[in-house]
Amino acid sequence: MMDLSEDLFEGIVMCEERFHGKGYEEGFAEGNSVGESEGKQYGANYGARAGSELGCYLGFASTWRHLLLCDVDSRHSKKIKTLDSLISMIQNFSYDDPTNDKLQEEIARIRGKVKQVCSMLSVQPDFKMTKDGAGLSF
Repeated sequence: MMDLSEDLFEGIVMCEERFHGKGYEEGFAEGNSVGESEGKQYGANYGARAGSELGCYLGFASTWRHLLLCDVDSRHSKKIKTLDSLISMIQNFSYDDPTNDKLQEEIARIRGKVKQVCSMLSVQPDFKMTKDGAGLSF
């Protein structure tokens, strides 16, 4: 009779552990699924903003480079060289590698170069992100 009561209590104790384990597994799977979905959405939004920002910088730099090349003034060589450096930094930016741990550092370096270029050109940019898109105004 002692064995039957021990088995009964063991079943009750093990039942609690089984349900706890099953609940944990289901919760973990659900959290993993929701987290992956939210991560993809955040990544797409962040990527779109970064792409818009870098696209504006590239358009800005390319336009100014073209304008300075059209001017025959030899004093523009340093400005053109700095613009070429900015254009190169943007073109060499690693868009395809989402695991790049230097992504933020590269964007910060590009932003710094944009500030340097703006200072050299004596322009005050204002980069704005809106729901309609990104823009760079002066």
